[in-house]
Amino acid sequence: MGETKLKVMLLRHTPEPEELVAMAAKLCYSPSDIEGLKKKITKKDQRGFIQKLMDMGHLSPIEHSSFTFAIEGISRACSHQLVRHRLASYSQQSQRYVSMKTGEDDSLDYIVPPSIGSDKTLKKIFDDFMKEAHSAYAQISKRLNELGYEGESSNQDARFVLPNACETKIIVTMNARELLHFFRQRCCNRAQWEIHAAADEMLRLVQTVSPTIFSTAGPDCVSGNCAEGVMTCGKLTDVRSKYRISQ
Repeated sequence: MGETKLKVMLLRHTPEPEELVAMAAKLCYSPSDIEGLKKKITKKDQRGFIQKLMDMGHLSPIEHSSFTFAIEGISRACSHQLVRHRLASYSQQSQRYVSMKTGEDDSLDYIVPPSIGSDKTLKKIFDDFMKEAHSAYAQISKRLNELGYEGESSNQDARFVLPNACETKIIVTMNARELLHFFRQRCCNRAQWEIHAAADEMLRLVQTVSPTIFSTAGPDCVSGNCAEGVMTCGKLTDVRSKYRISQ
């Protein structure tokens, strides 16, 4: 198959995330009790205060707000990069418990990189290989079943022949501070194209529910210097324009 498209959904988030952040931050400096502080917070627009926190770099209070995403239509290669972000929680579709005969007519769902998909010769080589890998998977799984290895026992060993291109699904939860770090790393032009696309969509979604916290989110160069050094993409103006930040 190989034509599955990325899909990102914001499943849940902390209710009134910026109000909660304001409450946590003001508690550090207020003599009020919690109930009194809560009443003061809910009666006032907190955008200015949140922006001040961000400008000061006082980011620990934003850890109280968290966001949960469902991501599908990505490769195992992409998910391997995603789970390197350790301050997060993940639940991923298992190749041990889920048979990889998942597409139409028991075909394999996989992701084709645009650079390969745009070239007919490369696309054929890629598709043919994926069919061979899936055929090997099916044959190994069948033979293991004949030998008495059933269910997940046959899947867990047959999956060793499956490529990184196989499609996967994953649910991810990160707090706002970790998300800012994630966006700095993965919205960068030098990030792998697949996780870059996922990060951009995740950023778009969180900006709808927490616009102040994520108002200047994006790669390092959006609000500072490029962290890539000599490996910079050299497209500072374009990047800042994309993330709506003027120089």
